[in-house]
This record gives sequence, structure tokens and C-alpha cells, in this order.
Amino acid sequence: MAVLKVRKYGDPILRRRAEPVGAITSEIRTIVADMVDTMYDEVGIGLAAPQVGVSLRLLVVGDEETREARALINPVITDQSGQATAEEGCLSIPGIFAPVTRAAWVRMEALDPGGQTVKMDARGLLARVLQHEIDHLDGVLFIDRLDPVTRDRIKRKIRKEGLSEGASHHAFAL
Repeated sequence: MAVLKVRKYGDPILRRRAEPVGAITSEIRTIVADMVDTMYDEVGIGLAAPQVGVSLRLLVVGDEETREARALINPVITDQSGQATAEEGCLSIPGIFAPVTRAAWVRMEALDPGGQTVKMDARGLLARVLQHEIDHLDGVLFIDRLDPVTRDRIKRKIRKEGLSEGASHHAFAL
């Protein structure tokens, strides 16, 4: 498989709502495999298709301990509860981290690469990763979920450091 280029902050594809996946073809399965390779190469724990230039509702999440990856096609959060705030980063905004409040628990439905329905309840880090990656599918970045003062400070830092020009930094990020 192949390691794909991760799109960085400022790339218009990161702000578009991704299209649903229709048929799960061999091309889709190849994209999934390439996304898994890319996620691990970038030391990430999740990756959405728009982050590699593919505007489809597809994401991969990795298990930190087993290094097993799971692909989720057309994922939808069907229920959520509670709140939890934790530091987040993003492979598309390297080197930037900030506290984000999200649901503490989510229920999600999706398809796997074999076309089977997957239903998943998640809490903790997995719930956070799923919400972060599904946000990418909707054209939302984690910095959009910050309070205005923090968001403006981070945007100034991004401009100052030129991160929107595709700087190559490795960070443990979503």
C-alpha cells in the first residue's frame, strides 16, 4: 500500500462536507489500506478521507495498544451523552494542541469495508477520536470547537509559523 500526503490547514478540501460512499469497491478498499498506512506513518490515532484529499465519508481509527486499525464507512453518531474536555491535536494542523469539549460517550453506526453494518458504543479516547474524525467529514476542524479567544490565538500562531503551507511535523494527533 502507500503513504498518502496529509492535507494541511488552509486546504479547501478540509472545509467541504464529504460525499457518502456508494458502492464499496476495490478502489475504496485500497483507499482504506492507504489511509491506515498514512495514519501510522504520521503517528496518528485517526484519519478521515478528506485529510488525504479524498472527499468521501470514510475514516480509520487505530488501537494504540494492538496497532489494529478499523475502517468506518458513512459513519453516523446516533446518540451521545455527557461531556469531557481533553487536549486534541490534528495531523492537518501539526504542532497545535488545545482543550476541546466533546461528548463523553457516543453510539455510532457505519459500514465496514465488507459492507456489513457496524454498531459501536465508545467512551474515552475512542469516543473523542470518532467525533474528531466525523467532524472532518463535515468540514469541521477541532479549532472550530474552541472558544473565540483561543481560536483566534491559534489562528495567529498558525499564520506566524506558516503551518498552513504544509509544514511537515510529526505529532501524536487525531
